[in-house]
Amino acid sequence: MSAENVEIVRSIFAAWERGDFSSVAWADPNIQYMLVGGPEPDSWTGLSGMVASWRDWLSTWEDVLFEAEEYRELDDERVFVLVHVTGGRGKTSGLELRKVRTEGASMFEVHNGKVTRFVNYWERDRALAELGLTS
Repeated sequence: MSAENVEIVRSIFAAWERGDFSSVAWADPNIQYMLVGGPEPDSWTGLSGMVASWRDWLSTWEDVLFEAEEYRELDDERVFVLVHVTGGRGKTSGLELRKVRTEGASMFEVHNGKVTRFVNYWERDRALAELGLTS
């Protein structure tokens, strides 16, 4: 099952790498979504909370692009991804995201073909430490 889960996560990132954040078909309706670290850490339960959080964050940037550097199967349900931002510019500030430290990580928990838990870590080192992984 875990190989299928990695493919599900790869398909999510394939869209994000093109700047397409429109689909949530991969998410369970009761998904648990967490932002760990960063300027506004928080958590939500349910699709509407996750969508609102992403919409709010994306609304402050233009041309945001993510790239997955590495996928790791943690177990039969969890997929860990090393991520960095390859594009994006602040709509107000003009800040180029690729010029600042933009290495993070994400952890996806998948059950029956749907992501039931999605954790975004702003700081890659924190993610690795919390999950007991090495870089």
